[in-house]
Amino acid sequence: MSEKPKWVIEKEQAKRAAAAQTVWLFGLHAVRDALVNPKREKLRLILTPNAASKLDDAIKESGVEPEIHDPRRFKAPLDPQSVHQGAALEVKPLNWGPLEEVAIPSGADALRLVLLDRVTDPHNVGAILRSAEVFGAQAVIGTRHHSAPETGALAKTASGALERQPYLRMRNLSDTILELQKMGFLVLGLDGEADQTIEQALDGRRDMPVALVLGAEGPGLREKTKETVDRLVKIDFAGEFGSLNVSNAAAVALYAARP
Repeated sequence: MSEKPKWVIEKEQAKRAAAAQTVWLFGLHAVRDALVNPKREKLRLILTPNAASKLDDAIKESGVEPEIHDPRRFKAPLDPQSVHQGAALEVKPLNWGPLEEVAIPSGADALRLVLLDRVTDPHNVGAILRSAEVFGAQAVIGTRHHSAPETGALAKTASGALERQPYLRMRNLSDTILELQKMGFLVLGLDGEADQTIEQALDGRRDMPVALVLGAEGPGLREKTKETVDRLVKIDFAGEFGSLNVSNAAAVALYAARP
């Protein structure tokens, strides 16, 4: 019997590791929204008496039996710096399904997506998820490597948006951009040195599906990403010098690209 190729073994190992992965969410908002999300697989709930009182309705709806801990002996395996507010919930990461179904959901129009090129800070990604939900984007898309995974810190910053706003992590960003272009998306990469603003690029084209690609603060978009997008655009600043945190830039870009 021949041995399995190395790539097959590695793929099987990665699949088993993903199946075993769990995430600890913390904070009242993040835990409440996860508890009432029927798509979220919930494993273990640890609460202080005060948090249990505040989350009573969500606990009943979820059917999860909480473990009640004394605030001075809160045993959830969290970073000591985590502001958990007496609430921690162990869950499985969400599975939003394939790109094509998330990017073009049935019955949706004026499609908008946010793609992230090496944005690794979970607080930035959490804030971007909140903005994406507010402005009606279909999804936020990062990469499996060099992007922020689903974590408690990300969920807390997202303030519940993680449970409602699809967050996909694809294998390769350039391949994902090409796939979206085949679906009819106009893909715009944000670059401070671009000649056109978002508004100029979308003049007469706001009814098109649009994907906005943002890079990490400092390095910005990778050269490969710049070569793959349809065009590079910038945010129109009022002053001579303009610079925004990537999460703020995402909010402004989504507003500028609104249908």
